[in-house]
Amino acid sequence: MRADHVTTPAAAPLIEALRRMLGAGTELVETHISWLLLSGADAYKLKKPVKLDFLDFSRLEQRRAACDEELRINRRTAPDLYRGVLPVTGSPDAPQLGGSGEPIDWAVHMRRFPADALLEGRAARGELQAEHIDALAREIAAFQSRADVAPPGSHYGDAAQLAELVQDNFKPLLGLQRLSGKREQLLKLKHWTQTEGTRLAPLMAARRAAGHVREGHGDLHLGNLLWLDGRPLLFDAIEFNPRLRWIDTACDIAFLFMDLHAHGLAPLAWRFLDAWLDQTGDYGALQRLRYDAVYRALVRAKVAALCVAQGDDAALAEVERYVQLAAELAAPRQPWLALTLGVSGSGKSSQTQSLIEQRGLVRVRADVERKRLFGLAPEASSAGVPGGIYSEATSDRVFARLLDVARGALQAGQPVVVDATFIRQSRRAPFIALAESLGVPWRVLAFDAPESVLRERVRRRQAAGGDASEAGEEVLASQLKNREPLAPHEAAHALLIDTQMAVDWTAWSAALPKG
Repeated sequence: MRADHVTTPAAAPLIEALRRMLGAGTELVETHISWLLLSGADAYKLKKPVKLDFLDFSRLEQRRAACDEELRINRRTAPDLYRGVLPVTGSPDAPQLGGSGEPIDWAVHMRRFPADALLEGRAARGELQAEHIDALAREIAAFQSRADVAPPGSHYGDAAQLAELVQDNFKPLLGLQRLSGKREQLLKLKHWTQTEGTRLAPLMAARRAAGHVREGHGDLHLGNLLWLDGRPLLFDAIEFNPRLRWIDTACDIAFLFMDLHAHGLAPLAWRFLDAWLDQTGDYGALQRLRYDAVYRALVRAKVAALCVAQGDDAALAEVERYVQLAAELAAPRQPWLALTLGVSGSGKSSQTQSLIEQRGLVRVRADVERKRLFGLAPEASSAGVPGGIYSEATSDRVFARLLDVARGALQAGQPVVVDATFIRQSRRAPFIALAESLGVPWRVLAFDAPESVLRERVRRRQAAGGDASEAGEEVLASQLKNREPLAPHEAAHALLIDTQMAVDWTAWSAALPKG
């Protein structure tokens, strides 16, 4: 990266003059590419007149265009936060926001939000909870579903373009003399990303053709996410370079997945991925997850390296931390397969949630995929579906889908739990055969509880509504009548779990494959 600033001599004095003009108590926040003035209920963001290898704000007209674009793209997700674009008029010594004079610069006018609304701050304070992550996954999935698809003939999202972006991260990192101790690690990462990018090129092309490359956010980390007025908000999307924003949806969410790891919140990273997969059904994203997550860690390392080049010595520790994280995310995992076994109400989904978070598993749920076949969201009711959604023919399609997802995830190097009843040996057999054909370990997680407990759980769930499973007492009775015992070879791979007791997956870990 070039750090060749073309800052005009008047740039810094202009910011100080605006700060004085806005009055006592005005705060200044500075990033490597912008200044943000916080005054009362308002915020004003000005672009630094800099030229870097990924943006050019050196001319006034470029800064205005970037402000206009920032307003447009962020009003997609936070319309109440972005109020407009204002000219800065007057002179550098006596500027005004707005006015009819000749503009000397431009500012994005925003509604100021409380500092504690940032999810990054919540994470630092230990206040980022499961409900925030689940709501965020739903919000991001909904945003992506309505985002514009890359137009035919564009080069957005193609493998060569992404490979160039990935390799650009290494220039400032390898050129940072004070990072010499990480040089060997960086060279290994550079080789790995080149090899992996080539391997994934056909997948990227297929996903692009299928419409997964969209005008997304481009910078989905916790510092650009809010919890405001009781809901998540995405803001500060990348305005300065469209190819960083027009990307595969998988690459967009990989930023948050990586950033949760960076904040020491790996369980929430896996929870987010699980919730996003439930909402989107985009299990093909798993094939590129490691590559995208490593790229995102290197982006953060690159940004920190730029700050070091600008004189921020404290940012060196951030560079080293993100390089180390990139290496950890690139490391291969041991895939393995877990099948849940249990009738409705036995606790399969609720109990495997903590396993997913603790062990970093990918989960695919029969209840969710069953609804997806009918175009229903996981929490939606199927009451309006003629004939219902629990026919034998539908179940055949559901299990075929589960098998296909499990195969893809295992081949992507991810441990997988398939959450279904699996009360019949004929349903379990193809999955066991898949694991054995791929040479990966497998386990059956057999959940059970007394029949009275099962019936009470099913009744409670139906009364509450909003659950992916809608199996009632009639379905439960049929399952209890038709469940088949484990064959001897299955029993040898089974863990018997009584969900009347709290399930401690830490205690079970010795019996589960390492991954």
